[in-house]
Amino acid sequence: MRTREISRSEWPEFFDSFSRRHEGWLVTLEVFGTEIGAQVEERELAFEGIVAEWDEVKGDEIAIMIGAKPDDHITHNISRPTQVSLEQTNEGADVALAIKSADGVTALMRFRSALLPEMVDGVVTQPSRSSL
Repeated sequence: MRTREISRSEWPEFFDSFSRRHEGWLVTLEVFGTEIGAQVEERELAFEGIVAEWDEVKGDEIAIMIGAKPDDHITHNISRPTQVSLEQTNEGADVALAIKSADGVTALMRFRSALLPEMVDGVVTQPSRSSL
């Protein structure tokens, strides 16, 4: 396993590419922090996307959207993010994405299976927007 830190200047482009590459993949979202311990927020829901929003007044935020159906869709917001890192297998398959915030909480989004995107090309079906 290897971990790669994504520089802040790369976040918008990285999140766009990451979202397109992994849309529909099953993920588990966990949060860790000294005050809250370790908690599973959501388990085995379809990844929809991730975006960074810059706001000098309210503060920066990263939003992770998971759940393809209206009844299981959630957006998990990370306020004041300080670090984004990608965990990969030695072959380069994405395993997890970790986002640390200024308050010491880390959000960890893990894929159910660590596969290279080309291994699932055509296997993961994209939800049609009309079915949502």
